[in-house]
Amino acid sequence: MLEQRLYRHIDWLLLGSLFLLAAIGVAMIYSTTYDPTTGGASPLVSIQLWALALGFLALVITLSIDYRWFADLSPVFFMGLVGLVAYALLFGTTGGGARRWIDLGAFNLQPSEFARMVVALGLATLFTRYWQGRTPFGWLMAVTVVAIPFVLIAQQPDLGTAVTLLPVALVIFVFAGLPLRYVGLLIVVGTLSAPAVWAYGLEDYQRERILSFLDPEKDPRGAGYQQLQAKITAGSGGATGKGFLRGTQSQYNFLPVAHNDFVFSVLAEEQGFLGVVVALGLYLFVILRGMDAARLAKDRLGMYLVVGIMAGFTFQVIYNIAMSAGLAPVKGLTLPLMSYGGSSVIATLAAFGFVLNVRMRRFTN
Repeated sequence: MLEQRLYRHIDWLLLGSLFLLAAIGVAMIYSTTYDPTTGGASPLVSIQLWALALGFLALVITLSIDYRWFADLSPVFFMGLVGLVAYALLFGTTGGGARRWIDLGAFNLQPSEFARMVVALGLATLFTRYWQGRTPFGWLMAVTVVAIPFVLIAQQPDLGTAVTLLPVALVIFVFAGLPLRYVGLLIVVGTLSAPAVWAYGLEDYQRERILSFLDPEKDPRGAGYQQLQAKITAGSGGATGKGFLRGTQSQYNFLPVAHNDFVFSVLAEEQGFLGVVVALGLYLFVILRGMDAARLAKDRLGMYLVVGIMAGFTFQVIYNIAMSAGLAPVKGLTLPLMSYGGSSVIATLAAFGFVLNVRMRRFTN
């Protein structure tokens, strides 16, 4: 458990940055879902605040207990993740054509949001506790740890969340000793297999999203609508923005799911370029501070765990912002800590509890 003398080693700057990002997210969700006819906030704001409370509680738990204890139980956490994702796939709540949530009454749980953290913990444990040499069997076990949740999540279908497991695995693999020439080989194989994946591995709506990304003007009222509106929303803010609660694109519902997938576009519209710079600066600080925690880790277990978590977080931030700017195909990937989504918020904060844990315990035996 957390020893009193370790309190002074908590990274309060990182913790404060996470809080600021979450606060900006709540403000944007409030603005996006604000009803001017009643002058009241949407119930989504209260749900997000409850999720943040649970998320910070999860952060305290993953911060307080030695991360090596979690590593000891990593097989249990992995089996629990696989069981929950499989249950959601078979018996979960359906929404938007996907079956990825478990109805818990008060809220819906999306187990796949916790996959990045659990996979990072599993790989870090595998490479430091069970297998420390470079053998084919060891690499096969590592690939299996990634492949099982990837396939289950992709079947929901939720290819966007499944893909976020790949940077987690790739970064840990490289730190664990995977030669870069094999990374290049994987890229070549992936490129050559692209036609087969396009023909047989993607659903019709996924191919349509990619085509609309390449030419959104081809169907501006259909497949290309979200992408075009996201760019219009982001670009209309100018240097200083239209002001809080004054974003016309979001207030008048021109931009679908603005409180979730495209919350960054709303920020750009209301707070302008200055607001974007502040948010990007906070995300950059969080990423750099997280990587510094990996550098300071006292053991390889902590280092692998942190770089895996930060790889998944960084990929999600970059992809969502690129999507909002029209530089990437539209996928259902939230912007961590800012987008509406209880499971995403709780999983992100719980993962950063591990980051803080590793940094804080670099002075322990």
